Amino acid sequence: MSGHSKWATIKHQKESKDASRGQAFTKVSNLISTAVKSGGGVSDPEKNFKLRLAVEKARSLNMPKGNIERAIKRAAGQKGEVDWTEILFEGYGPLGVALMVEVTTDNKNRATAEIKNLFERGGGKISAPGAVAFQFKKSGLMTIEKTNNPQEQVLKLMDVGVDDVEEVTDVIEVYTDPGKLREMRDKIESQGFKVLSEELIMKPLNEIKIEDVNKAQQILKFINNLESHNDVQKVYSNFDIPEEILKKTNV
Repeated sequence: MSGHSKWATIKHQKESKDASRGQAFTKVSNLISTAVKSGGGVSDPEKNFKLRLAVEKARSLNMPKGNIERAIKRAAGQKGEVDWTEILFEGYGPLGVALMVEVTTDNKNRATAEIKNLFERGGGKISAPGAVAFQFKKSGLMTIEKTNNPQEQVLKLMDVGVDDVEEVTDVIEVYTDPGKLREMRDKIESQGFKVLSEELIMKPLNEIKIEDVNKAQQILKFINNLESHNDVQKVYSNFDIPEEILKKTNV
Protein backbone atom coordinates (compact mmCIF):
# COMPACT_ATOMS: atom_id res chain seq x y z
CA MET A 1 0.00 0.00 0.00
CA SER A 2 1.61 3.26 -1.06
CA GLY A 3 2.12 6.12 1.33
CA HIS A 4 0.28 8.32 -1.12
CA SER A 5 -2.73 6.02 -0.89
CA LYS A 6 -2.68 6.39 2.90
CA TRP A 7 -2.40 10.16 2.54
CA ALA A 8 -5.20 10.24 -0.04
CA THR A 9 -7.44 8.39 2.41
CA ILE A 10 -6.73 10.99 5.10
CA LYS A 11 -7.40 13.81 2.63
CA HIS A 12 -10.66 12.19 1.54
CA GLN A 13 -11.85 11.96 5.14
CA LYS A 14 -11.10 15.65 5.64
CA GLU A 15 -12.67 16.92 2.43
CA SER A 16 -16.25 16.87 3.68
CA LYS A 17 -15.32 18.53 6.99
CA ASP A 18 -12.84 21.32 6.45
CA ALA A 19 -12.78 24.73 4.78
CA SER A 20 -12.11 23.23 1.35
CA ARG A 21 -15.67 21.85 1.17
CA GLY A 22 -16.79 24.56 -1.25
CA GLN A 23 -13.77 23.96 -3.49
CA ALA A 24 -14.43 20.20 -3.38
CA PHE A 25 -18.01 20.82 -4.57
CA THR A 26 -16.75 22.99 -7.42
CA LYS A 27 -14.26 20.34 -8.48
CA VAL A 28 -16.80 17.54 -8.49
CA SER A 29 -19.28 19.73 -10.41
CA ASN A 30 -16.60 20.19 -13.08
CA LEU A 31 -16.02 16.43 -13.03
CA ILE A 32 -19.74 15.86 -13.63
CA SER A 33 -19.69 18.28 -16.55
CA THR A 34 -16.75 16.50 -18.13
CA ALA A 35 -18.35 13.09 -17.59
CA VAL A 36 -21.51 14.19 -19.37
CA LYS A 37 -19.53 15.69 -22.25
CA SER A 38 -17.21 12.69 -22.70
CA GLY A 39 -20.22 10.40 -22.45
CA GLY A 40 -21.85 11.96 -25.49
CA GLY A 41 -24.25 14.09 -23.47
CA VAL A 42 -25.75 11.11 -21.63
CA SER A 43 -27.01 12.46 -18.29
CA ASP A 44 -28.24 9.19 -16.77
CA PRO A 45 -25.62 7.85 -14.33
CA GLU A 46 -26.82 4.30 -14.94
CA LYS A 47 -25.96 4.65 -18.63
CA ASN A 48 -22.82 6.75 -18.22
CA PHE A 49 -20.17 5.01 -16.10
CA LYS A 50 -17.92 8.05 -15.64
CA LEU A 51 -20.91 10.11 -14.59
CA ARG A 52 -21.92 7.45 -12.05
CA LEU A 53 -18.45 7.60 -10.51
CA ALA A 54 -18.60 11.41 -10.43
CA VAL A 55 -22.01 11.35 -8.75
CA GLU A 56 -20.78 8.83 -6.17
CA LYS A 57 -17.80 11.07 -5.52
CA ALA A 58 -20.19 13.98 -4.93
CA ARG A 59 -22.25 11.90 -2.53
CA SER A 60 -19.16 10.83 -0.61
CA LEU A 61 -18.46 14.54 -0.04
CA ASN A 62 -22.02 15.01 1.27
CA MET A 63 -22.87 17.25 -1.67
CA PRO A 64 -26.63 17.98 -1.50
CA LYS A 65 -28.80 16.01 -3.92
CA GLY A 66 -30.14 19.25 -5.41
CA ASN A 67 -26.61 20.44 -6.20
CA ILE A 68 -25.82 17.16 -7.94
CA GLU A 69 -29.00 17.28 -10.03
CA ARG A 70 -28.38 20.89 -11.02
CA ALA A 71 -24.80 20.08 -12.05
CA ILE A 72 -26.03 17.24 -14.28
CA LYS A 73 -28.79 19.35 -15.85
CA ARG A 74 -26.41 22.24 -16.41
CA ALA A 75 -23.88 19.94 -18.08
CA ALA A 76 -26.52 18.27 -20.24
CA GLY A 77 -27.93 21.62 -21.31
CA GLN A 78 -24.65 23.31 -22.22
CA LYS A 79 -24.48 24.47 -25.83
CA GLY A 80 -20.80 25.19 -26.03
CA GLU A 81 -20.71 28.01 -23.45
CA VAL A 82 -18.07 26.14 -21.47
CA ASP A 83 -15.68 23.74 -23.19
CA TRP A 84 -14.47 21.39 -20.46
CA THR A 85 -11.27 19.53 -21.26
CA GLU A 86 -9.50 16.68 -19.48
CA ILE A 87 -5.70 16.84 -19.35
CA LEU A 88 -3.28 14.30 -17.89
CA PHE A 89 0.02 15.83 -16.82
CA GLU A 90 3.07 13.66 -16.20
CA GLY A 91 6.16 14.67 -14.29
CA TYR A 92 8.51 14.27 -11.39
CA GLY A 93 8.39 15.90 -7.98
CA PRO A 94 10.85 16.27 -5.10
CA LEU A 95 13.23 13.32 -4.61
CA GLY A 96 12.33 12.05 -8.06
CA VAL A 97 8.86 10.75 -7.20
CA ALA A 98 6.76 10.09 -10.32
CA LEU A 99 3.48 11.95 -10.70
CA MET A 100 0.31 11.72 -12.78
CA VAL A 101 -2.03 14.71 -12.42
CA GLU A 102 -5.60 14.60 -13.73
CA VAL A 103 -7.02 18.01 -14.59
CA THR A 104 -10.47 19.18 -15.68
CA THR A 105 -10.41 22.73 -17.04
CA ASP A 106 -12.23 25.25 -19.19
CA ASN A 107 -8.94 26.90 -20.19
CA LYS A 108 -6.22 24.49 -21.29
CA ASN A 109 -3.50 27.14 -21.77
CA ARG A 110 -4.06 28.69 -18.35
CA ALA A 111 -4.17 25.31 -16.61
CA THR A 112 -1.00 24.12 -18.34
CA ALA A 113 0.92 27.24 -17.33
CA GLU A 114 -0.29 27.07 -13.72
CA ILE A 115 0.41 23.35 -13.25
CA LYS A 116 3.86 23.76 -14.78
CA ASN A 117 4.52 26.62 -12.36
CA LEU A 118 3.43 24.50 -9.36
CA PHE A 119 5.80 21.74 -10.42
CA GLU A 120 8.75 24.10 -10.83
CA ARG A 121 8.12 26.01 -7.58
CA GLY A 122 7.99 22.72 -5.68
CA GLY A 123 11.23 21.39 -7.11
CA GLY A 124 9.64 19.23 -9.79
CA LYS A 125 9.35 19.21 -13.55
CA ILE A 126 6.65 18.43 -16.13
CA SER A 127 7.58 15.62 -18.53
CA ALA A 128 6.46 14.75 -22.04
CA PRO A 129 3.39 12.49 -22.46
CA GLY A 130 4.36 8.86 -21.93
CA ALA A 131 7.57 9.63 -20.03
CA VAL A 132 6.01 8.72 -16.68
CA ALA A 133 2.79 6.84 -17.48
CA PHE A 134 4.59 3.50 -17.97
CA GLN A 135 5.31 3.50 -14.22
CA PHE A 136 1.59 3.26 -13.44
CA LYS A 137 -1.20 0.81 -14.16
CA LYS A 138 -4.83 1.76 -14.69
CA SER A 139 -6.91 0.03 -12.07
CA GLY A 140 -10.32 0.01 -10.44
CA LEU A 141 -10.27 0.63 -6.68
CA MET A 142 -13.01 -0.15 -4.17
CA THR A 143 -12.87 0.49 -0.45
CA ILE A 144 -14.67 -2.09 1.68
CA GLU A 145 -15.97 -1.60 5.22
CA LYS A 146 -13.77 -3.55 7.61
CA THR A 147 -15.30 -6.01 10.09
CA ASN A 148 -13.79 -7.49 13.26
CA ASN A 149 -12.27 -10.28 11.15
CA PRO A 150 -10.41 -8.54 8.30
CA GLN A 151 -8.19 -11.56 7.55
CA GLU A 152 -11.26 -13.61 6.69
CA GLN A 153 -12.57 -10.73 4.57
CA VAL A 154 -9.33 -10.57 2.60
CA LEU A 155 -9.45 -14.30 1.82
CA LYS A 156 -13.09 -14.15 0.72
CA LEU A 157 -12.44 -11.11 -1.46
CA MET A 158 -9.54 -12.84 -3.20
CA ASP A 159 -11.88 -15.75 -3.98
CA VAL A 160 -14.17 -13.33 -5.85
CA GLY A 161 -11.47 -12.94 -8.49
CA VAL A 162 -10.11 -9.43 -7.92
CA ASP A 163 -6.53 -8.47 -8.79
CA ASP A 164 -5.34 -7.54 -5.31
CA VAL A 165 -6.62 -6.93 -1.77
CA GLU A 166 -4.88 -4.78 0.86
CA GLU A 167 -5.88 -4.22 4.47
CA VAL A 168 -5.27 -0.66 5.65
CA THR A 169 -6.02 1.15 8.89
CA ASP A 170 -9.73 1.81 8.51
CA VAL A 171 -10.84 -0.09 5.40
CA ILE A 172 -9.94 -2.86 2.99
CA GLU A 173 -8.85 -1.80 -0.49
CA VAL A 174 -9.72 -3.98 -3.46
CA TYR A 175 -8.04 -3.55 -6.86
CA THR A 176 -9.53 -4.90 -10.06
CA ASP A 177 -9.50 -4.54 -13.84
CA PRO A 178 -10.98 -1.08 -14.56
CA GLY A 179 -13.28 -2.56 -17.19
CA LYS A 180 -14.72 -4.96 -14.62
CA LEU A 181 -15.21 -2.48 -11.79
CA ARG A 182 -18.99 -2.55 -11.84
CA GLU A 183 -19.13 -6.32 -12.34
CA MET A 184 -16.79 -6.89 -9.41
CA ARG A 185 -18.73 -4.49 -7.21
CA ASP A 186 -21.91 -6.48 -7.85
CA LYS A 187 -20.10 -9.73 -7.00
CA ILE A 188 -18.58 -8.28 -3.84
CA GLU A 189 -21.88 -6.85 -2.61
CA SER A 190 -23.62 -10.16 -3.33
CA GLN A 191 -21.20 -11.73 -0.84
CA GLY A 192 -22.41 -9.39 1.88
CA PHE A 193 -19.57 -6.85 1.80
CA LYS A 194 -20.31 -3.14 2.11
CA VAL A 195 -18.61 -1.11 -0.64
CA LEU A 196 -17.88 2.39 0.65
CA SER A 197 -16.49 3.86 -2.57
CA GLU A 198 -15.22 3.00 -6.03
CA GLU A 199 -13.05 4.87 -8.49
CA LEU A 200 -10.67 4.52 -11.41
CA ILE A 201 -7.05 5.15 -10.46
CA MET A 202 -3.45 4.96 -11.65
CA LYS A 203 -1.62 2.51 -9.38
CA PRO A 204 2.19 2.76 -9.20
CA LEU A 205 4.05 -0.36 -10.30
CA ASN A 206 7.11 0.40 -8.15
CA GLU A 207 7.40 2.70 -5.16
CA ILE A 208 10.02 4.99 -3.68
CA LYS A 209 10.22 4.56 0.09
CA ILE A 210 10.52 7.77 2.10
CA GLU A 211 11.63 7.20 5.70
CA ASP A 212 12.73 10.72 6.63
CA VAL A 213 10.08 13.01 8.16
CA ASN A 214 11.44 16.20 6.58
CA LYS A 215 11.54 14.62 3.13
CA ALA A 216 8.05 13.23 3.67
CA GLN A 217 6.78 16.69 4.56
CA GLN A 218 8.43 18.17 1.48
CA ILE A 219 6.65 15.70 -0.77
CA LEU A 220 3.29 16.04 0.98
CA LYS A 221 3.47 19.83 0.77
CA PHE A 222 4.15 19.52 -2.96
CA ILE A 223 1.17 17.16 -3.38
CA ASN A 224 -1.02 19.47 -1.28
CA ASN A 225 -0.21 22.45 -3.49
CA LEU A 226 -1.14 20.48 -6.60
CA GLU A 227 -4.36 19.14 -5.10
CA SER A 228 -5.36 22.63 -3.96
CA HIS A 229 -5.47 23.88 -7.55
CA ASN A 230 -9.10 24.35 -8.63
CA ASP A 231 -8.66 22.36 -11.85
CA VAL A 232 -6.84 19.37 -10.35
CA GLN A 233 -9.07 16.34 -9.80
CA LYS A 234 -6.57 13.66 -8.75
CA VAL A 235 -2.84 13.33 -8.14
CA TYR A 236 -1.16 9.92 -8.28
CA SER A 237 2.39 9.30 -7.13
CA ASN A 238 4.73 6.40 -6.40
CA PHE A 239 6.06 7.46 -3.01
CA ASP A 240 5.69 5.11 -0.05
CA ILE A 241 5.74 6.76 3.35
CA PRO A 242 5.53 4.26 6.26
CA GLU A 243 2.58 4.94 8.53
CA GLU A 244 4.78 5.75 11.51
CA ILE A 245 6.52 8.47 9.47
CA LEU A 246 3.25 9.72 8.03
CA LYS A 247 1.88 10.24 11.55
CA LYS A 248 4.83 12.50 12.41
CA THR A 249 4.20 14.91 9.52
CA ASN A 250 2.19 18.09 10.06
CA VAL A 251 1.21 18.84 6.46
